[in-house]
Amino acid sequence: MKKYKLFLIFILFNMNIVIAQNVEIIGHRGASFDAPENTLASVNLAWKLDADAAEIDVYLSKDNKIMVIHDKDTKRTAGEKLIVKESIASDLRKLDVGSFKSPDYKGEKMPFLHEVIETIPEGKKLFVEVKCGTEILPFLKESFKESGKIDRLVIISFDFNVVAGAKKIMPEVPAYWLHFNLSGEYSTKWIEKAKEANLDGLNFRYKGISEEFIKSVHDANMKIYTWTVDDPEEAAKLSGFGIDGITTNRPCWMKKELNKISNR
Repeated sequence: MKKYKLFLIFILFNMNIVIAQNVEIIGHRGASFDAPENTLASVNLAWKLDADAAEIDVYLSKDNKIMVIHDKDTKRTAGEKLIVKESIASDLRKLDVGSFKSPDYKGEKMPFLHEVIETIPEGKKLFVEVKCGTEILPFLKESFKESGKIDRLVIISFDFNVVAGAKKIMPEVPAYWLHFNLSGEYSTKWIEKAKEANLDGLNFRYKGISEEFIKSVHDANMKIYTWTVDDPEEAAKLSGFGIDGITTNRPCWMKKELNKISNR
């Protein structure tokens, strides 16, 4: 019996190694630990660092251009406050959104979504987080279709109407519903509601995600991703649980750290 237990532990440990190696590592707002978030510099660095995917945020400008930015206004990243939905793209593009990170990135412009899509290498994916409402969906569909890279694109949003609406008009594009902490019996309702809307899965903040919940999502034929994990031990634990992907500010470093843990 003792030998059997040791053998079982060995098998389970090695299963976790395989999972840790196969989990998708997604650069949060690009490689935002090293470069200014949501810029071409950050996204291109994520590809250079061999991230499996990059994640960006988008809003719709006053003149219906899809702008890559996390906040509803430009104060934090540009120093000057323009509200994105009340501003035209040409004014937003005049701002320097790189200097807040480092003088090395002075002059970095707020990208259009189509500019970021153009950078996606073969075999990689771009997670597009919609920060505004459903008004962006027709423009998003047009941008995706015109890109020629629709098979490399993913939609995520905290707004259920956005992801459900996106799935209706672009059924071929994976859509994942974002949420914060997982708690109580309501956790099962996320799975049920996502399934009813034909979503491809969920994308939760890492705290509270259990192996049992991941299994429940997989049993519903959906995937589950998590954000934003910069602790390798936490990432390794979730990888061992079977998480499909981990969003991190440090994609290259995280891959190396996971590899170290798996080889212990």
